[in-house]
Amino acid sequence: MPEAPTTEPWAGTPPVPHTLRPGAKPEAYMAKIAEGDERYWVPIVEDVYSKPVWISPTLNMWADVLMAKKPCIVNRHYHPKPIWAYTISGKWAYLEHDWTATAGDFIFETPGESHTLVAYEHEDPMKVFFVVSGPLMWLDEQGNTVGHFDVFDYMTMAREHYDKVGIGADYVDTLIR
Repeated sequence: MPEAPTTEPWAGTPPVPHTLRPGAKPEAYMAKIAEGDERYWVPIVEDVYSKPVWISPTLNMWADVLMAKKPCIVNRHYHPKPIWAYTISGKWAYLEHDWTATAGDFIFETPGESHTLVAYEHEDPMKVFFVVSGPLMWLDEQGNTVGHFDVFDYMTMAREHYDKVGIGADYVDTLIR
């Protein structure tokens, strides 16, 4: 039940009955997704972590908060599907573009882009909420594909990490919708 209304005009309005259709899963609600117990941050590369907040194996999509604690090259990749990003804190960019993102900035990444994600020196760690659809293709400095990363790789990595830190691999199942 949400917080009780006080002076809001909808006070007394009943909720919709039968909110979930048969077979539907409830929404995923997580408070303060860029904060909390560090064990929930899955290591990606040195000083770079991902906190999954929503996973869809059937759509090959996930949402996470990506964090870089220090300035670094986070990764170089190509993506054939769209990606959405909202900057929570810190400063980051793609070397191939003419913008630098800081807190409050939104980026829509069109399908078919290759770029190098970098985190800058900043008083706050880089924290970006990403919605990733489809795979990421890892690239070398010449732009050649050297590997891939999709929702199944992400789930495997998260399960292994959560098992190792005592949260339990099955925590990933709570994020699947």
